[in-house]
Amino acid sequence: MGEQPTISSLRLQNFRSYRDASFEFFEGVNIIIGPNASGKTNMLEGLVYVCVGGPFRAQDKENIKEKAAWARLDGVTNNNQTRVVKLTREGDKIKKEFEIDDEAKKRLPLIDTVPIVLFEPDDLQALTTSPEKRRNFIDSILMQVDAEFGRQQREYSRVLAQRNRLLKQGRAAASSSIFAWNIRLSELGGHIVAKRLKLLTQLNKGLGESYSQLASKKHRVLLAYQSDLPPSQYASQMLKNLELLLEDDLVRGFTTIGPHRDDIGITINKAPLYHHASRGETRTTLLALKIQETRLLEASRGQKPLLLLDDVFSELDGARRRALTSFIKDYQSFITTTDADIVDKKFTKAAKLISLG
Repeated sequence: MGEQPTISSLRLQNFRSYRDASFEFFEGVNIIIGPNASGKTNMLEGLVYVCVGGPFRAQDKENIKEKAAWARLDGVTNNNQTRVVKLTREGDKIKKEFEIDDEAKKRLPLIDTVPIVLFEPDDLQALTTSPEKRRNFIDSILMQVDAEFGRQQREYSRVLAQRNRLLKQGRAAASSSIFAWNIRLSELGGHIVAKRLKLLTQLNKGLGESYSQLASKKHRVLLAYQSDLPPSQYASQMLKNLELLLEDDLVRGFTTIGPHRDDIGITINKAPLYHHASRGETRTTLLALKIQETRLLEASRGQKPLLLLDDVFSELDGARRRALTSFIKDYQSFITTTDADIVDKKFTKAAKLISLG
């Protein structure tokens, strides 16, 4: 197990609500207190940038302070590594540059990232609303454990967009060259689904146990991949179905089958979460998933991830707060809250308090 990476300091210039602000952090738990609109979530967004190179909520262009031409984020780690992200407006586009210990990089490869696990209230919607949000939830974890997954997903999106353009041009345009795009799309689709399936298997190991510990009662919780295609023969069956469904796709003007249309099923004691679970059960499922994500990242990356918790404690009852604080005490954590009193008193005594607003 490698040394736990921690962020010692962060400077934000022209970043969202910050003109120029600097913060020092504790290697353990940091509690960021302030009223709404005081910049708590913006600080977490800045931490995400210096750790993994991109935002968790807004787009790059929305993170440059209004009327400013650029933004800069400087992070320093516990071993004095400097991590810089620069955002510059260039017309309608944003140029993004990175520096790790003064070495310029156009993209931040996985090896240069600091693993993070983000808890935020919007994650509840990922479990209960659209299949797209559930896919994104799983894919965001894969981005941090598989160096090839991001490239494969970007390539899949590019090929999918090209196929959809051909479909919109009509039968004559599609019939001439669409088969080559079908082959490539199916190959990439098979890779993506195989990696999603492997991740679900890893998350399922201990998921029920994590849930049961949080809920103080034994439950069986499982994730299952849901697709119209058999996972064991996904690429070959996808290619076959792209041919069979060509007429339907031409009518609709888009590709109706593939990993961009699949879903992740979640059950508690065999009952589907998004039809039967209470809000409390949904919250507990999310926390159990985040605990599993943390353990998975730690095992796969050989170092403990940073934990970022955005106004999570207000969503939990006392028992779940205590269970969560017991888990995160061994990680560098950043907790935002409008009310420090909802965080366990014994916990806050050992934490650094950062007051905003």
